[in-house]
Amino acid sequence: MSTIKESAEKIVHAVGGKENIAAATHCVTRLRFALVDEAKVNKEELENIDHVKGSFSANGQFQVVIGQGTVDKVYNEMVNLTGIGEATKQEIKDAAAKNLNPLQRAIKTLADIFIPILPAIVTAGLLMGINNILTGQGIFFDKKSLVDVYPQWKDFASIINLIANTSFTFLPALIGWSAVKKFGGNPLLGIVLGLMLVHPDLLNAWAYGSTKEVPVWHLFGLDIQKIGYQGQVLPVLVASWVLAKLEIFLKKRIADAFQLLLVAPIALLITGFLSFIVIGPVTFVIANWITDGVVGIFHTAPALGGLIYGLLYAPLVITGMHHTFLAVDLQLIGSTGTTFLWPMLALSNIAQGSAALGMMFATRDEKLKGLSFTSAVSAYLGITEPAMFGVNLRFRFAFIAAIIGSAIAGMFITLNHVLAPSVGVGGLPAFLSIRAQNWGSFFIGMAIAIIIPFVLTLVIGKLRKNK
Repeated sequence: MSTIKESAEKIVHAVGGKENIAAATHCVTRLRFALVDEAKVNKEELENIDHVKGSFSANGQFQVVIGQGTVDKVYNEMVNLTGIGEATKQEIKDAAAKNLNPLQRAIKTLADIFIPILPAIVTAGLLMGINNILTGQGIFFDKKSLVDVYPQWKDFASIINLIANTSFTFLPALIGWSAVKKFGGNPLLGIVLGLMLVHPDLLNAWAYGSTKEVPVWHLFGLDIQKIGYQGQVLPVLVASWVLAKLEIFLKKRIADAFQLLLVAPIALLITGFLSFIVIGPVTFVIANWITDGVVGIFHTAPALGGLIYGLLYAPLVITGMHHTFLAVDLQLIGSTGTTFLWPMLALSNIAQGSAALGMMFATRDEKLKGLSFTSAVSAYLGITEPAMFGVNLRFRFAFIAAIIGSAIAGMFITLNHVLAPSVGVGGLPAFLSIRAQNWGSFFIGMAIAIIIPFVLTLVIGKLRKNK
């Protein structure tokens, strides 16, 4: 095996030389490049380097999978060899954004907003899964839940439910913090904005449909409904953009000595009025249209919808467009209480892991065997990039086998109305975030996502090797 220094030299050469590197940084497992011209990358040469486990391009960044621990050493050697300055992840993102078209930039913006809050959402999903196990009827006892049989655990489950629901109850505050930060404003004002939209003085959005008389403000001859925006995504996104732009506008025009007294109060006051008078009502309607449209499509043709979504989710990951569906999932949960899209995401991840596992048995290459196994484990735990980019896309039949398995599994669980009240870990632990009454159907879908990609990859791999 080559040394760390030799690998770093080969990586620099394979990505087009140091003159082709606009900026570079690394995360836990990957080198991240903003390249001048990605067409100069020699992927075959790159992926034959000992320390390289795979590579892919996403959101304007070219990423090389190295592995935890080793990536730091390779990056340090690369910095010494090329003389490039160590860049932050944000600097890489800014450099990479120059290569994106308007649609890609919009998708990247959504990703930059929702990815930072994902740990809170996934944690909430896992905790809600634990609560479901404790309170779900028919799991351990006929027509009774665990807390029905052992009431001493009832308050324990209640506290878990409270902790789990916090992220969804105050979702606008999480989005407000991340969105205002992304748009260039003060993230603390974003938190205040989000909390303002779910203030206890407002009618809870989840009670809107069952309330006979909605409270109103009488303002400038208008009747403004006092409705909160619990579980809503669009209202706080638009309001956050307005708040951030107002703050930037005011900072440029108000003297430094008066900014603390004037900028935040004026920006919040104007944004608050606009949120309740215009932004909230309009985006609330648009959000409901989106929800009704997505639900309508899957209600009209559930088999076709599940098949297409299961088939296309992994290819969407390659483009980065999959990040937009987290917003749709959260909107569905906020509007209907559940989502039917996220369970298919979980099965797609499992299918990628199964295809990678199939490659481990189909190949004689020891390096590929090791990479395939570790990538499969990672995908089964919800992290698919090593399996997808490091193994399956390199051998296209493995990727095709994975999306075939995902499509069939997606069609099956959609036909059986599998729903999740939250998002969680998109792999084998995903069942914790599925409604307990849907576990049977989900486990069958999981078996489909495991068996079909594994068998197809193994059979095709063996046939190709024999030829």
